Amino acid sequence: ASFTISLRKADNTTVTIKPRAGFSPSCQIRAKNATRPELKIKPGENATFTFTCRAPEKYFTMKIQKNIDCVSGPCPFGEVHLYPPRLPRLNRTFVWDVKASTKAGLELKFSAPWLRQIEPGQTCPDSAAYNIDSCIDTATVNIGSFCRNGSVSGIKLLGGVVLSLHLPWDSPLTTSGFNITNRASIKRLCIIESVLERESSVTLMSPNYPLGFPEDELMTWQFLVPANMRASVFFHNYSLSNCERKEERVEYYIPGSPSNPEVFKLSDSQPANIAGSFNLSLQGCDQDAQNPGALRLLFQVLVQHPQVNENVTHLVDLSKEKNMSVTIHFEGWPSHVSPMSEPVCLICKDPRTCDRVLTLASGAAYRISFLCKDLSRLRVTAEKGISCMDLRWCQRKIYSLSVPKAITQLPVQLYKFIWKLLAPSQLNIEITSPSLKLQQHVPERRCNTSYSYSIVSATPTTDLTVGVFCPGGSIEKIQMRNNITIALKTFGKGFLNDSNRQDLKMSFVPHIKDECTFTVSPGPKEKVHLQTPNWPYGLPPYVSISWHVVVPSRQVAQLGFSKERMGIACQTGRAYLTLKEEAAGAEETVRREDELLPKPRDMHHDFWVNVSNCKPSEKMQLALQFWVTVSDKQLDLGVIIAVAAGAGVLTAIGLTVCCVKKKKKKSQTPMVGVYNATVNTQPPGKQKLFRKERQNNESHVYAVIDDAMVYGHLLKESNGLVAPEVDVYRPFDGPMGPVPPSPPPFSFRKDVKRSSNPEEPPPLADTDQDTYTFAHQKLGQLEDTGDTDEKDHGGMSLSLLERKEQEGLAE
Repeated sequence: ASFTISLRKADNTTVTIKPRAGFSPSCQIRAKNATRPELKIKPGENATFTFTCRAPEKYFTMKIQKNIDCVSGPCPFGEVHLYPPRLPRLNRTFVWDVKASTKAGLELKFSAPWLRQIEPGQTCPDSAAYNIDSCIDTATVNIGSFCRNGSVSGIKLLGGVVLSLHLPWDSPLTTSGFNITNRASIKRLCIIESVLERESSVTLMSPNYPLGFPEDELMTWQFLVPANMRASVFFHNYSLSNCERKEERVEYYIPGSPSNPEVFKLSDSQPANIAGSFNLSLQGCDQDAQNPGALRLLFQVLVQHPQVNENVTHLVDLSKEKNMSVTIHFEGWPSHVSPMSEPVCLICKDPRTCDRVLTLASGAAYRISFLCKDLSRLRVTAEKGISCMDLRWCQRKIYSLSVPKAITQLPVQLYKFIWKLLAPSQLNIEITSPSLKLQQHVPERRCNTSYSYSIVSATPTTDLTVGVFCPGGSIEKIQMRNNITIALKTFGKGFLNDSNRQDLKMSFVPHIKDECTFTVSPGPKEKVHLQTPNWPYGLPPYVSISWHVVVPSRQVAQLGFSKERMGIACQTGRAYLTLKEEAAGAEETVRREDELLPKPRDMHHDFWVNVSNCKPSEKMQLALQFWVTVSDKQLDLGVIIAVAAGAGVLTAIGLTVCCVKKKKKKSQTPMVGVYNATVNTQPPGKQKLFRKERQNNESHVYAVIDDAMVYGHLLKESNGLVAPEVDVYRPFDGPMGPVPPSPPPFSFRKDVKRSSNPEEPPPLADTDQDTYTFAHQKLGQLEDTGDTDEKDHGGMSLSLLERKEQEGLAE
């Protein structure tokens, strides 16, 4: 196709067609029977040309520049046209270079839908972009880049302007979209007018952004807002220059304000909830010539309807709190920043001090309000520090790790409450949950509560994630050796009801041996799942973790592991698993990393589980899971049969004795008792109640004289005599200590005995070592007052009382 461009000299317009950067000159321009790579048409010239390829838009760009002199001649005020018409369909740039005096500024008015400022490097959806530069004498300042469809309705400039419009080759745009109006001097760099007619948000930048604002300059933004709307200003990004004189600041002119202009630093919270229109000015300073720095500003203006609850205040009393901060923010903060075009919730400390994020410090009370249609989009995050300054005092104090009511009473959901616990080098930290207890979040049993605790211990080399825990488990306490961070995280609105039952406590305790020690107290018939910290990434090298499991009375615990081996190979040192039951004579069970883990076994007493890590080989980590199941003790079948048989024998003997006695009563005279004054007949009691030791008194010897002893001839024995019957009670003489066993010291590396039968419970002990002797006198010795010879055992039998005592001990 052939193209003809005719330019009038009076229009002072130049057209230049150039190859696009980076493209080879495979396509040429043919004009006047000659080919050339580019074509320039000056004012008053005509040109007819063609392209040697079918898609010239891929290879060429076009620039149309019009120079307008408003200093020496009249300005062409009014609408600016795209001239000349019928241009080739190439990517093109229209440039209007307008010269003007600083005493008579220029105003650019934009047609609806106006313009929207963008950051340098951003592109417009329709690829049609405006760029505006202000020219004062020889200096050029970039006012900004803009797309269509925005709120910027006009720009007033001091001096000349260079306005560029970039259009793609297929743009349907046929008008420039602006006009030029002559105005009086504005006595500042520029004035940008923004019209905000409905709920909306606009983002604007200082001239030359992100480079520095010109030294000691002043500019203004005028915001036209309906009187029934509210506007709020937020500074999102700014920097300050190094000033020698004056101070960089922003000034607000708010109609009806008694203190116009209101002056703020760029670091201050900016005014919010402004009713109607207002002006915002940016003032620079005289900069240091050697190190000027850069003044720049990117900010947002949000316009919304007044909120029904904007006058409702909520008390947040932090006056009695220490080392605590409360932040109210939008959901997803700070990792996710909601688009500025979305409806924004504002939190206000007073009617004019509002922000999307508000942080309150401890030591004061605040009355806050919300400018928000939907409070469910807001969250609260709080942080509190606890440390020990006085070792004696803090060891006696128990700290409550519960969320203060000042937070739970807010109409905003708590997202997270973080406690940072700092322990001195001489002390460690203990976390307890006396009533609720804690459940570890594991794959086999996940937490399903309204909140959970994430506990992280800061070891000297790395952070150790102890685990995630929730209320309603079996873990009574956790002791940790280093500084701790506990993060309470909520899930849904249920925490509001559960917050009243929080019972997590913290205290400082003496130094512990392991990196972390758990105390687990399962309930009857309960199954508990546990796993090593830092799951599933494995324990750090050389870290030791212990669990102390308390077995309920009359219950037995079964311990089992989820896999057969530790699953690691040590590069340095050895990894050990150690089991130890708290019973007299119990031996440790130890397994190295290259051995099979113990099979499920019964534990009849409280016991310890310890895992001690080595330095594993690369890509191998020590991570163990195990379970503890508590159930009722099951009596052995043989014991039950033996007890039943013994009870039957005793019953038979009792019946026989009763029958014999009845027969004797019918045929015999009443029984005669012979009193032996030399025998102590005081009933036996506990040793501590006697004034003498057992071996020095006769309180353990009983003389029982029955009518059969007095009337021995009635027995009609062959020899006429009854042999003495002596019963001796022999208590268990196994080794027993005066107090219950204390947690055993672990031997992780050497001299560890392996139990041949770790499931066999130890024998029961008896603390009474005395021997009781029951004697029946011979017929011929009724007058003998001597003590019974304990060495003469005769026939052995146990009384019913003794049997009951032994049965009680066995139980």
